[in-house]
Amino acid sequence: MIYFDNSATTSIDKTVLQTFEKVSQTINGNPSSLHQLGNYADGLLQQSRKQIADLLNVSSEEIYFTSGGTEGDNWAIKGTAIEKHQFGKHVITTAVEHPAVKESVAQLEMLGFEVTILPVDPNGRISVSDLKEALRSDTILVSIMAVNNEVGSIQPIIEIGEVLKDHPAVHFHVDAVQAIGKIPLLLGRESRIDLATFSAHKFHGPKGMGFIYIKKGKQVAPLLNGGGQESGKRGGTENVAGAAAMAKALRLLLEKAGEKQKNQDEIKTYLMGQLEAYRRVSVFSQKEGAPHILCFALKGIRGEVMVHAFEKKEIYISTTSACSSRNGTASSTLVAMNVPGKIAASAVRISLTDTNTLEEAEFFMKEFGHLYQQFKDIK
Repeated sequence: MIYFDNSATTSIDKTVLQTFEKVSQTINGNPSSLHQLGNYADGLLQQSRKQIADLLNVSSEEIYFTSGGTEGDNWAIKGTAIEKHQFGKHVITTAVEHPAVKESVAQLEMLGFEVTILPVDPNGRISVSDLKEALRSDTILVSIMAVNNEVGSIQPIIEIGEVLKDHPAVHFHVDAVQAIGKIPLLLGRESRIDLATFSAHKFHGPKGMGFIYIKKGKQVAPLLNGGGQESGKRGGTENVAGAAAMAKALRLLLEKAGEKQKNQDEIKTYLMGQLEAYRRVSVFSQKEGAPHILCFALKGIRGEVMVHAFEKKEIYISTTSACSSRNGTASSTLVAMNVPGKIAASAVRISLTDTNTLEEAEFFMKEFGHLYQQFKDIK
């Protein structure tokens, strides 16, 4: 079995799972309880928070646990809107964001906010000059993902941050779900990023667990009110085992991260070169994009047909974003890149992780060659 759908989710690391099981079985207290069992649970929770903060070179008080990337994106966007609505109701985002961002800003529009959606070039990147022109005196938030989950385009986050240095009152949110461990990501005092969201199951951690970075001094209203957990910013009993497992997964991810990125980039480069040799194949990802995502289409063959054809060979790929793949629509990112709808509907995505190998990629191309011949008469 070859698993090339790691941007949808990764398998949980065995040692990470062991940590989750051990904590689940031995730490029974509620972190909010005053007794000794509660103190044990809270101690481990804070230890996990500190480990994540140290790995990212930020302060523990800037890390808040969530259920994953979707909650983090919703919190960053709606929490900013609630907190800063008296200062303005203008939000800027892009045409290639994850549905968690797109639908959050759409909901804000229904509540009277104005949203500017920045277009992208054929490579899926925004123009920094477009961002400059879009900024207004009533802008309260800029939300731009670091790495696109469908084609792997990398947004100019540093350059955007430079522009926003002249607008200190504007919150800058980065969806970093596909970026962590794949490209350099600077947080902390030297960075202009105010909010960043992460999801554990994208880096071999448990599903249903994530965290958000909120820079010290930046105010974001809570979405989940309750018992005052997470410094009063997110109500609900904390998932101690999930936090401990996520912290371990992040540590393992960032160990020898450069070597892992290089390995994935070599596999991606090999696959790109092989696929581009086929006349009816269009490759949408760029060599300069993220090392783990490769999006392409075989003209005339819908994406879901390709997915199921490879599944019969026990090779697992996807039709662009897993969060919207079941609705059968073309990739919104490719449409934003002005790819014709018929070709966009044929798009599929290969997404890699550090456990994938060049031998797997070679086997994939062998099977692709067979399928290409089977589909050669379909226009």
